Amino acid sequence: MRAVAKYGALTTLGSLVLSALVAVPADGASAAGAPAAGSGSGSGSGSVEARGVARAAARAAAAGIAFGACPKTEMLPAPVTCGTVKVPLDYAEPDGPAISLTVSRVAASGPADRRQGALVFNPGGPGASSMYFPLAAELAQWRPIAAAYDLVGYAPRGVGRSAPLSCKDPADHAKAPTQAPTHPSASYKRERIAEAKAYARGCAERAGTALRHYHSLNNARDLDVLRAALGERKLTFMGASYGTYFGALYATLFPTHVRRMVFDSAVNPDPRRIWYRNNLDQSAAFERRWEDFRVWVAKHDATYHLGTDAAQVQRSYEQVRAGVAEQPAGGTVGPGQLQAAMLGVGYYDDYWASRASALSEYVKGNPEPLIDQAAPHPEAAEEGENGGAVYTAVECNDAPWPTRWEVWDRDNTALARHAPFETWDNAFMNLPCAYWPEPRQEPVDVRTRPGQLPPTLILAAERDAATPYEGALELQRRLAGSALVTERDAGTHGVSGGDNPCVNAYLENYLLKGETPRRNAACAPRPEPAPGSPESTKRLFDRQGRLDPAPRPRVLGSTV
Repeated sequence: MRAVAKYGALTTLGSLVLSALVAVPADGASAAGAPAAGSGSGSGSGSVEARGVARAAARAAAAGIAFGACPKTEMLPAPVTCGTVKVPLDYAEPDGPAISLTVSRVAASGPADRRQGALVFNPGGPGASSMYFPLAAELAQWRPIAAAYDLVGYAPRGVGRSAPLSCKDPADHAKAPTQAPTHPSASYKRERIAEAKAYARGCAERAGTALRHYHSLNNARDLDVLRAALGERKLTFMGASYGTYFGALYATLFPTHVRRMVFDSAVNPDPRRIWYRNNLDQSAAFERRWEDFRVWVAKHDATYHLGTDAAQVQRSYEQVRAGVAEQPAGGTVGPGQLQAAMLGVGYYDDYWASRASALSEYVKGNPEPLIDQAAPHPEAAEEGENGGAVYTAVECNDAPWPTRWEVWDRDNTALARHAPFETWDNAFMNLPCAYWPEPRQEPVDVRTRPGQLPPTLILAAERDAATPYEGALELQRRLAGSALVTERDAGTHGVSGGDNPCVNAYLENYLLKGETPRRNAACAPRPEPAPGSPESTKRLFDRQGRLDPAPRPRVLGSTV
């Protein structure tokens, strides 16, 4: 998930919806079952949409994907190839308007007789693309997997060139400097309420009636059409962050279509937490991770001189906040940009050294490192605005949200008393959902019965802030036969394919051999970052080769 705060419905959440859809496979085999009323996209019953998925998948299987050279805009070199797959805008009307999803692929590098099919990856968001994923074939950690699988990435509906969504002018989206008060005044709250209302109106005006069709259930349905277009009878899928949520929806709706599924850094799928409650949980978890960072900085006070305990480091941070509030660094780095940059330490340990150095240098009178790390990049404004629009549309469409400001104010004021670091930024990012003009869905109850689903693998870091560990435990309870691998005392968001050989061994054994731990497994944490170590580049992969599950500026309501 960019790190986007997660989501839930609070007191307005109605009755939970159970779903047991098994759509007709693309090869024409029989199927039965349909989701309960209310789990659809807002037009047509679940059974109508089930038939729509089957019809779209059959067409996609017949058409396939014409892979060729990637457009220059994708910036993907050979041997990566690109193509498109058509999916219905509305699965209740499979012969109605269609949209095209962009797809990328690198063919398996190993012998043909050892090929295991396609491995499809989604990095989360909502609003993130995995078009870059096939480049993992060149990384040492991924070569054994790339030898056995075609590595397939794609841009979900609304993202990039896949029927892109927009809610406002990208230039307005990237304006700076901005404020980010931890305890906002009444007047500041009124300003943000007005902005949230305007943003929701902008989404509706720009997208029109199509807006209601951008949601997690359709992301799961699109995944089944993509499976068919790739020529796969059963899906092998790996989702990170938000990708674990609609992956879990897929497992619930299409259990007979699953071959293997990896859930890396799992969103809590409890319908009562989609998405309002999940966002509150995320803000509380970021406070814990922010303290982990400050304790680490204090441990290395000889390097950074920001304080010998977490409280002193916090005071140094507040000094920097006050400084950029009075005079924005470089003219564009105010408290909002500082907050966004520092939020990165909650996602990745690899940011710790560079962010601590930037704070340290600023206190000493040198703002350049902070400007370098926190200043907005105008060239990325369009992509950032698009990612934010998809994030908002999916979360707002997915579930009921409190529609009374008094509920938001009460809950976030109470939380900010002991978790001020991210709470109000997270709340204001999601506030358009209080004023959303489209119908809200009731979240599907993610759940499979014993024997209904092949074994699946869940990977989680114990101190993950973006997707708190409780989500992995809840997902395991709901997916019968799933195995959980925990990276103990670690908090980096996205644990697969990185520098922890224990985690990587479980991932490889599962994807290559179908093996999962007989019982839950635990791995020792990766080493703490060393002071002064360079910051990793989080565009495609981090410097250790781990897939970045949050390449965009948002994941679960937050900003990286």
